[in-house]
Amino acid sequence: MALTHTPAPELGMKCPDFDLLGMDNKRHSLSDFSDKKALVVMFICNHCPYVKAIESRLITLARKIQNLGGEVVGICSNDPSDYPEDSFENLQKNWKEKEYGFPYLFDETQETAKKFGAVCTPDFFVFDSEQKLQYRARLDDSWKEESQVTREELFEATKSIIEGQPIHFEPTASMGCSIKWTQK
Repeated sequence: MALTHTPAPELGMKCPDFDLLGMDNKRHSLSDFSDKKALVVMFICNHCPYVKAIESRLITLARKIQNLGGEVVGICSNDPSDYPEDSFENLQKNWKEKEYGFPYLFDETQETAKKFGAVCTPDFFVFDSEQKLQYRARLDDSWKEESQVTREELFEATKSIIEGQPIHFEPTASMGCSIKWTQK
């Protein structure tokens, strides 16, 4: 497990387009979310201990954001060759069992992760209604222990974006396992 931190965000960056197969066996693209007040794109997976520690929080977060008129999309870009937990079938099984409630997409070619500049799981990007990047940072202030969370930073930032308000705190980089790139 190589601990990786997200780089400084390119605020204002246009959301890269994507067209990926979801765990619902349907294709999803950026245009599907053009009517949302905010779009949270998160690079996640099944095997990463950082993602496992926050998985239930991600499901809750998605529901809260959807209730405000935003949407959350999960993307797995890991090469499942060495991490079979991250195969489409295993992602789909977990997505169904845990009732994620948000689109979860499989980036088999890893091109989407490259376009976003994603580096780790989890890696969070929040885009406004014009699909411009407004936040790239961590979920909250305690990745390991939910009971220790004092600030839900990703939710607060997304809520501010939806309400057209500035983010009133200095974001902290997310950290997690490096994306498992295909070795060719």
